[in-house]
Amino acid sequence: MSSSLLAAPAIRAALLAMQPSAHPRARQTDIVVVAETGSTNADLLAQVDDLHGPSLLLAESQTAGRGRMGRSWHSAPQQSLTFSLAWPFRLALHQMLGLPLAVGVALAQALAAYGVQVQLKWPNDILKDGKKLAGILLESTHSSHDPDTTWAIIGVGMNLQVPPTLEAQIGQAVADAPWLAQLDRNTLAAHLLHHLASVLEQFEQAGWPSFIEQWQQLHAFNGQDVVILEQGKVLQQGRALGVDAQGRLLLATSAGVETVLTGDVSLRSQAQYQQMLEK
Repeated sequence: MSSSLLAAPAIRAALLAMQPSAHPRARQTDIVVVAETGSTNADLLAQVDDLHGPSLLLAESQTAGRGRMGRSWHSAPQQSLTFSLAWPFRLALHQMLGLPLAVGVALAQALAAYGVQVQLKWPNDILKDGKKLAGILLESTHSSHDPDTTWAIIGVGMNLQVPPTLEAQIGQAVADAPWLAQLDRNTLAAHLLHHLASVLEQFEQAGWPSFIEQWQQLHAFNGQDVVILEQGKVLQQGRALGVDAQGRLLLATSAGVETVLTGDVSLRSQAQYQQMLEK
């Protein structure tokens, strides 16, 4: 794989060299790279009062990387890409429903440009060959001096290569992308930032509904029987239909179409759930 270390000047250079031109707000984004930190999301949340525009923080290693539901995010230095993007929106919190799903669309588009085809698992996982390739953690806050601006802190962890020791630490089969692992990671980071900037600007202008059709085309469990779990217990089950204008998952059940709110829940196919019961 590429042994390139992440470096802010190299990412900026890759943005300037991008053809066609990188999104203007991607080129205006402040970029910082650190060798190690606890959590890039936590760092940006703590820095919001000092931010003046979009800010990208990348770390070679995170010692306390976080996923949804308080889970740890495990990664291997130089064999993954872990970063957080702080992005200001002139939107209220209720207008930002569906943003994690739109971020998934942005990442899928960026990977497709490299020939890596992925699917999206509601609400915030990127799947390759049915296994998790990347995860998204989105948190929001306001700065003390500008309550009308909502800051989205978008954390992304992406596997490039997964050594057996890391897979054992994660505790489940995960995907990697050997082709991406051969690329210069600074170029890959610039490419992801370009697609994220484009999607985030569209989200602010047109909202989540403008992405529903794209998300549906990437829906990993479309038409499949699924089980929604909360703390290991079955909360809902039915046939996955898609998502609505609030980013909620739609399930066809014996009682009709029901919605699943984005919360601390996990989605499994019926087959995956049966495998869990048999273990």
